[in-house]
Amino acid sequence: MTGGELRAGSAGFRGYERTFLLGHGSSLWAFASTEILRWGVKTRSGFSVESAGPSTSVTGLGHPVIAGNKYWLIANLGPLRIHEPVQVVAVVDKPDRKGFAYGTLAGHPVRGEEAFIVDRRTDGSVWLTIRSLTRPASGLWGAAYPVALLAQRLYRRRYFRSLRGPVHDPGDGG
Repeated sequence: MTGGELRAGSAGFRGYERTFLLGHGSSLWAFASTEILRWGVKTRSGFSVESAGPSTSVTGLGHPVIAGNKYWLIANLGPLRIHEPVQVVAVVDKPDRKGFAYGTLAGHPVRGEEAFIVDRRTDGSVWLTIRSLTRPASGLWGAAYPVALLAQRLYRRRYFRSLRGPVHDPGDGG
């Protein structure tokens, strides 16, 4: 997935990949490609994102995703706040392809990796791809794996909606 560390079906990992059309046009591309590299796919889906490094400042509001950095993804589920430690393992920042991948760390409800990539194709269409490999975490979280799978499904729907963007400019082809 991000250099071949994990492969679908290996060591009990569940693989997932889906590509979804967000829409068309340069305004949508500008929005989605900016948001993906500043945690927008997560923050616009209900997560908070905080640095797990020396600074605990809140990220996601204009702060970039940085390869190698560790973060807390905080799922807000009603009164519950579930802290999910992750480390960004790759960032893609090309003219027509942007995104990132992270691996889970000890204390995360699941074990694995997740990637979020937006692409702009030659016809002006903008696509979001989500890839993940997961398996139960060790310890107490392992027993909650079926619930974690349900939560993944809920959040994936939110992810695909999160980058559809602002109102499109009619003169922009989108």
